[in-house]
Amino acid sequence: MRLQALVIVCCLLPACGDSAVSGAPASAHDRRVTVESIQGRGVSSPYAGREVTVDGVVSGDFQDADADRGASLGGFFLQSGDPDDDPATPDGVFVDDREASAPDVRVGDTVRVAGTVVEYFGETRIRASRVQVTGSGRPRETKLALPAAGVMPNGDGMPIADLERFEGMRVRVTVPLYIQDLYTLERFGDLLLASEARQQPYTAAHPPDAAGFAAWQERLAAARLVLDDGQALQNVSPVRYLFPDAARPGWSPRVGDRVDGLVGMLRYSRGSGPDGTQTWRLLPLAAPHFTALNPRSGPPQVGGEVVVASFNVLNFFATVDRGDDICGPRGRSGCRGADSPEEFSRQLAKTVTALQRLDAAIVGLMEIENGAATGALVGALNASAAQADWRQVDTGIIGDDAIRVALIYRAGRVEALGRFAVLDRSVDARFDSARNRPALAQTFRARGSGGRFTVSVNHLKSKGSSCDDAGDRDLADGQGNCSATRRAAAAALADWLARDPTGSGDADFLVIGDLNAYAREEPLQVLENAGLVDLVARDIGAGAYSFVFDGRSGTLDHALASVSLARQVTGTAEWHSNADEPPAFDYNLEHGRNAALFRADSPWRASDHDPLLIGLALDPD
Repeated sequence: MRLQALVIVCCLLPACGDSAVSGAPASAHDRRVTVESIQGRGVSSPYAGREVTVDGVVSGDFQDADADRGASLGGFFLQSGDPDDDPATPDGVFVDDREASAPDVRVGDTVRVAGTVVEYFGETRIRASRVQVTGSGRPRETKLALPAAGVMPNGDGMPIADLERFEGMRVRVTVPLYIQDLYTLERFGDLLLASEARQQPYTAAHPPDAAGFAAWQERLAAARLVLDDGQALQNVSPVRYLFPDAARPGWSPRVGDRVDGLVGMLRYSRGSGPDGTQTWRLLPLAAPHFTALNPRSGPPQVGGEVVVASFNVLNFFATVDRGDDICGPRGRSGCRGADSPEEFSRQLAKTVTALQRLDAAIVGLMEIENGAATGALVGALNASAAQADWRQVDTGIIGDDAIRVALIYRAGRVEALGRFAVLDRSVDARFDSARNRPALAQTFRARGSGGRFTVSVNHLKSKGSSCDDAGDRDLADGQGNCSATRRAAAAALADWLARDPTGSGDADFLVIGDLNAYAREEPLQVLENAGLVDLVARDIGAGAYSFVFDGRSGTLDHALASVSLARQVTGTAEWHSNADEPPAFDYNLEHGRNAALFRADSPWRASDHDPLLIGLALDPD
């Protein structure tokens, strides 16, 4: 979990002990201080709000005027040319020179800076009023290689959260880090890294507990570092790190890949992924090296005569969201998904490609428009298939939400038997269908063996918006918002299935879908206590994940089977085609995205959830 070591540049000049400053003497109005005294030993500078003058060496150049960077960070990093012997005081500081009409500086230059010390979102910096280059480092640039001096202490390493003593300094990371999240790569040029291969949500491995969750959060934060592209602009094209290796054209990093050779400036700043919190950032001064530990692969083989898939299709709407459109039953909700006909065409093509590659006989869908979208998707699948046998369980509108669950299937492989059934609050008051999407069940018979079974597809309340008005508050125990709402829905679902809602007369039931609950959360425990077998836990185990949020990889998409059906399951597997991929490859065109990044024949990043596959070798009826 911990960064094992950082090597810090304590010296950028040939002779560390010699003065690195030349030029005119300071005036009587100058308040001469050192970089180390500006930083001090604490989180905030003892000089905050005061005017200072300081001399030092440029250790990192991120001025806006630099043509190779575009709009950069508006300044440079200044490191002490004669550092003190106190390891608790950083030897570097960021200089904001945007109001100083500063000259163009280069790494190795010695400079004198006058300005005001400020704390900017937790980062100590100097807001410069005057910058004077007092010596050029350019003839000595070949001597600026980082010396291997000063390894971070504490034996097994130091948490990244304890890096205050190195703020503003040039550092080298001497252990491998691993990509945890690519969500902000395209938008902000960020890669979220950590010193463990893959971080999990707390409740993926632990039962809900407030104290345990708080400690887990601190533990994860202590092992995180953001690799920043060093640019202040959003949506920069080309996207740095998206295709980092000229020797591997078309290769892009995925969550779980390793990053080595990090050398750069360490700063504390806003934004560490979707949660936007402040964190330590490394602005590289040399190209990092990426190692592919998590390569793309085709759908896993799960065996059986019938394969069932669960797939959250990321707000697949046939109605284009132009901003003023109303979707959902009785026009009560705004549209989602594609914002233009071109985006819809891209989303449709990518979703069809992903479903074709899955090659499942039955697919439970989540986040599909509560309207004609299922029919549109089935039509596109049939238009592209050699055998046009895709069908939908035609329920019409179910529930009040703009999105719903749906079932589609291959009529050449399975037959839908009898009527579908829907679970909502009219069936069981515990199932709050104003928040949970109504559950859908349908019985199928395999064309080969004649074995029958019932599939129930589900999408429980998200963790995002609150349920405070229902008295269901976030207990800060790791389950997020609305845990009681999901728990009650799971209890209602278990009882509903026990009553055989489709009248199948068969004890074989399969529960699939996005339960918005990680493996150890209460909805899963309720369903297991009702006698259902957790197939993901049984067949995949503790490393399962189908979704990445804020750098945490966990399973929200589940499959549970009745005991009788569980014995007929030949395999359960996640296809990691989406969650590990950069969002830059999805169908969207916002923020001036390069449309050429998209490939209609590629399944990668068709959604933000990974599909789940279940193989069945059914007993004949």
